[in-house]
Amino acid sequence: MHLAYDGSAIDGPAYLDVVDLAHRAPGWLDSLITGWSAYGLGAFALLMLIAWWQARRAGTPAAVTALAVPLVTVLAFAVDSLLKPAVREDRPCRQLHAATLEACPAPGDWSFPSNHAAIASAAAFALLLVSRRLGLIALAGAILMAASRVWVGVHYPHDVLIGFAVGALVALLATWAVRRKQSALATRLGHGPLRPLLAAG
Repeated sequence: MHLAYDGSAIDGPAYLDVVDLAHRAPGWLDSLITGWSAYGLGAFALLMLIAWWQARRAGTPAAVTALAVPLVTVLAFAVDSLLKPAVREDRPCRQLHAATLEACPAPGDWSFPSNHAAIASAAAFALLLVSRRLGLIALAGAILMAASRVWVGVHYPHDVLIGFAVGALVALLATWAVRRKQSALATRLGHGPLRPLLAAG
């Protein structure tokens, strides 16, 4: 049987410092961060919708890339999820017996890399290739999402850093591939049932 990996030797002290800081922070700040950690991914879905709507109204092949952003984000989540059982890193709140703002996930819910960080990062970097303004907003949100997962106690810092990197790499490669073919895809899809999603009117 493959035992769970103990990641505390990498940055366990830094994790404990953050968790201790969270316990000493004002309650309103902890509530904001906990809320963002739990529900903030919904904001990225909203940004994807806005990016698609803007691209569609412009009537350009960029709408194809905008439509691909959710698929790219799901792909990043899938890649990240494949890494979890390969490493099998135990959650820091379980390994270090730390009291955390968020309930510690059950045994077998592996910590490395962070899915939240990967999803947020993938959405942000994919959006950057659709709309610089929306992408920068999403990037700021993704950084906050990654940090919040350490703050609430469910991830080591290295979990979110690698998760962020996985999401960024998958998003940049996949979105770049779509952009290279966006004109051809727009022509092909423009004659099919997806036509209303590609251009207004």
